[in-house]
Amino acid sequence: MSFNLATILHETAVATPSAPAGIADGRVTSYRDLDEQSGRFAAGLRESGLRPGQVVALQLPNMPLFLTAYFGALKAGAVVLPLNPLLRAPEIEYHLTDSSARLMIAFSAVISEASKACQAAGVPQYVAGPGPGPGEPEGIRHMSELISDAALAGPGGGDIYPGNADDTAVLVYTSGTTGKPKGAELTHFQMYMNCTVAGELFGARRDDVTLAVLPFFHVFGLSSVINVTVRYGGCLAIVPRFEPKAVLDALERDRCTVIPGVPTMLHALAQQDITGRNLSALRVAVSGGASLPKDVMRTFESKYGINVLEGYGLSETASTCSFNRADDRRALSIGKPIWGVQMQVADVDDKVLPPGPEHVGEILIRGHNVMKGYLGQPEITATTLRGGWLHTGDVGYVDEDGFYFIVDRIKDLVIRGGYNVYPREIEEVLYSHPGILEAAVIGKPDERLGEEVVAVVVRRDGADLDAEAVMAYCREHLAAYKCPREVRFMTELPKGPTGKILKTALRR
Repeated sequence: MSFNLATILHETAVATPSAPAGIADGRVTSYRDLDEQSGRFAAGLRESGLRPGQVVALQLPNMPLFLTAYFGALKAGAVVLPLNPLLRAPEIEYHLTDSSARLMIAFSAVISEASKACQAAGVPQYVAGPGPGPGEPEGIRHMSELISDAALAGPGGGDIYPGNADDTAVLVYTSGTTGKPKGAELTHFQMYMNCTVAGELFGARRDDVTLAVLPFFHVFGLSSVINVTVRYGGCLAIVPRFEPKAVLDALERDRCTVIPGVPTMLHALAQQDITGRNLSALRVAVSGGASLPKDVMRTFESKYGINVLEGYGLSETASTCSFNRADDRRALSIGKPIWGVQMQVADVDDKVLPPGPEHVGEILIRGHNVMKGYLGQPEITATTLRGGWLHTGDVGYVDEDGFYFIVDRIKDLVIRGGYNVYPREIEEVLYSHPGILEAAVIGKPDERLGEEVVAVVVRRDGADLDAEAVMAYCREHLAAYKCPREVRFMTELPKGPTGKILKTALRR
């Protein structure tokens, strides 16, 4: 079956050519313009010698040029490799080499690290953004050189490559918390199905304006924000990075209707003063990427007057696996499996466990959204996909009504004196304390007990809170073996590009 994910852009451009596809700093890009520009970029890639199936790396922040490069590379039949703009040269080089990238588009503001990596990997580099500036390495070519006129010269120039639906469309590298990052191969069909089903779940509409602050290089931002919005003909309100005031300005100025975010973003927005702001266009928020504390959900919903629908997904599943419907949701749950996807909970021997919170095991997934595999990693792929099920590494349970609950990551589990301690349960208690702004729980080695429980806490401004007070609060709400024996205070918790708290950094 022939199919290319870029079809979602072209079909929307045909249906509503003048509709806004994206808005950034007040500048609007129509679907007609985005379709034309990406077609010209695809033609330029072909003229440069790029062949279908070769990898094009994009190290770009949230900006309209990302959309041009993303859909243009897809139209050319290339595999898109989105990279974090904050990666350093050795990290970039690893991704380029491991993926056998053919060329790279980098942002001019961070060109030096990308240039070192491209030179080391022998990969041609093009720059997006402002023109050459002081100190820019010599010999750098610019993305404009790949914007060809061939697509305007006649039939065929801007055509969409008619690849196979099972061809790899996007290569998303996992975070690498258990070793070197691995490239999850996501197909055109998987990405299409995921954005189509996910959009239906929260009622994506043609008149939606979706906040686009989640990083485009991350599967959440790529699949659940860009693809969903373009698939249903909405508009992306593009914000380069998460800063609460900038986000609130965009929500008000661009009349946003949908807020996709991770819990730390929603938590930060819940703390903002929105007095006098007109945010009446908002209709729904979507949370994913990490577990959403109940107190954060309640505070956000109360302040903004909209529902937060929590979902769950991974890089290996093209984003969404399960979701809470507006008319069928449960607090603290990640919802029920989306259409065409099956989930189950299994023990260490892959035996399926019955429903109930007393039956905690690893969450397994199968369906149209599960990756082809990890690029060049057949043994790890076979282990991860054994028995035809994706083994997620997430620990949870399913209740009698079919709602799934994440208890924690397997790697985050703390085993204290033989007892399993799930950090998320303790974090829920900590977030309910009026003097605590943010919290994370980790384990540290202990000679006597194997591991000890440590809470890392950020105080609210003006809160008079010491370690003993935190531990006493936990003792009121938790069994003794779950309570932290050590409390560390920080002014800010380390976070990744999506806003997820980096427990690996806390452990170090």
